Amino acid sequence: MKILIVSDTHGHSDKLEFIINKIKPIDMLIHLGDVEDGEYTLSRLVQCEIQVVSGNNDFFSNYDREKEITIGKYKAFITHGHRYYVNSGSEIIKEEGIRRGADIVMFGHTHVPLLEIDRNIVALNPGSLTYPRQEGRRPSYIIMEIDNSGQAHYTINYL
Repeated sequence: MKILIVSDTHGHSDKLEFIINKIKPIDMLIHLGDVEDGEYTLSRLVQCEIQVVSGNNDFFSNYDREKEITIGKYKAFITHGHRYYVNSGSEIIKEEGIRRGADIVMFGHTHVPLLEIDRNIVALNPGSLTYPRQEGRRPSYIIMEIDNSGQAHYTINYL
C-alpha cells in the first residue's frame, strides 16, 4: 500500500498534480491542511481514498480539524498542528497522539519536513510543496508504504 502525505499546498495544486503523476499509482492521499483550494480539487487529482484536515488558512472549508484514521494495522491521528504548538516542537502533539492511542501522528503547519520514530509513536510532517521553510527550501512530501508483512516505511522526498 502506497500513501502520499502532503501539507501546506496553499492553493497551488499544480505541484501536487506533478507529484501524483510522478509516483502513481497511490492507494491513499493524506493532506494535512492549508489546502486553500476548492473542495473538489483533490478528488479531481486522484481516484483513491482521500483524507483531509483543515489548516489555519482553510477558511470556509468543510474539512474536519482533526481525524483518527486507520492505515493497515496502524491508527493515525491527523491534524494541521497549529493547535498543538508545533512551531515549538513535536512533544505536545506526540503526547496527544499517545493519549488517543495512535501509532502515528501526522501534522503540517511548520512547512518543515520531520520524521521522528520514537518507541511509543511516529511523528511526521511532510513539509510544504509550495512554501518550504527548511534549509535549502526544497518542496517536500512523504511517502508511507505498507509492505507485505504490514510494516510501515516512510520516506521524505524532495522536488
